[in-house]
Amino acid sequence: MRIIRGKYGRRRFDVPHSITARPTTDFARENIFNVIDNIIDLEDAVALDLFAGTGAVSFEFASRGCRTVTCVEKATTQYRFISQVKQQLQADEILPIRGDVFKFIDTCRQQFDIIFADPPYDLPRLPEVPQLVLESAMVKPGTIFIMEHSRNNDFSHLRYFKQHRAYGSVNFSIFMIPDEVG
Repeated sequence: MRIIRGKYGRRRFDVPHSITARPTTDFARENIFNVIDNIIDLEDAVALDLFAGTGAVSFEFASRGCRTVTCVEKATTQYRFISQVKQQLQADEILPIRGDVFKFIDTCRQQFDIIFADPPYDLPRLPEVPQLVLESAMVKPGTIFIMEHSRNNDFSHLRYFKQHRAYGSVNFSIFMIPDEVG
């Protein structure tokens, strides 16, 4: 895993072979962060990474200046890896949570400036994720929500959808809550 830019940029970490998560490719991650950088200033932003996997997106958020990055991952192996990298970087802004993302969405009352979700492409409940996030207490006026998915999913019909980006086989749907929701 490579952190692309920022204060932790160019650092590499060997992902254990026991991790079965499909991490966002460096190419796709670099491109989506270029898009993010043109939408929101991450300096001091409060970020959330759902289905965090290896934590690559979380560490990229932290590296680019987010005040806090909450990352939710259910799998013990991935959670431990995120915790180890956090410790190696002394990245106190990373707040790993080991738990079920759907329960987290349902119970979380903290609001975020930017939310990223990268569920497994074969997750039966994947089509529900955008609507659950967009209707949750976690969003506020100005929140950006980015959902990674395969080309088999189309979320353009959902409220707040702004754009779709594809980088190879990796697809992103970008949602923006207006500053004044009405």
